Amino acid sequence: MSTDTPDATAEETPSRAELAARVDELEEQLAAVSADSDDDDGKKMSIIATKGTLDMAYPPLILASTAAAFGYEVTVFHTFWGLDILHEERSRDLQLSSVGNPNMPVPNVVGALPGMDRVTTKLMEKRIDDNETATIEELIETSLDMGVEFQACQMTIELMDYDEADFYDGVTTGVGAATAIQDMADADIQLLV
Repeated sequence: MSTDTPDATAEETPSRAELAARVDELEEQLAAVSADSDDDDGKKMSIIATKGTLDMAYPPLILASTAAAFGYEVTVFHTFWGLDILHEERSRDLQLSSVGNPNMPVPNVVGALPGMDRVTTKLMEKRIDDNETATIEELIETSLDMGVEFQACQMTIELMDYDEADFYDGVTTGVGAATAIQDMADADIQLLV
């Protein structure tokens, strides 16, 4: 065996300075990846809820709670009749109109009869109960627990003479249109329901 042959392992072993430089490089790459994943986690959804009927209360609540479950920061701005969804007492008595709803199995002339809205509402409530679908109250409480921010439009509160104390605990009051617009501008997803 010749002693002139350089040791192959000595050539492959990096110096301390090379190892320190490589560690610094890897830490920078890890920080960049962490920053990118933090940006992904910061997705935001903004929903505007304008209707307060039983059938229109479910979509913003289901979308909000589902998005929150997927890690979105969610804000739901309730204005006009949409405020009834956030009102503890009124949210328990939301109605389903049988007139003007093309998917109702009741002709408009029959739906216009006195008491038909109450009948169609009771039928929908029975279907919700039979299907074990969450109630409006349950969806609101679940959403609040998941960090969804429910906002009540201040102008509508004043216009409709609502008492802010009658909203569910955790509802943000005193929110104006400018705040809602800024929230939508900052959101990845904007929905009007």
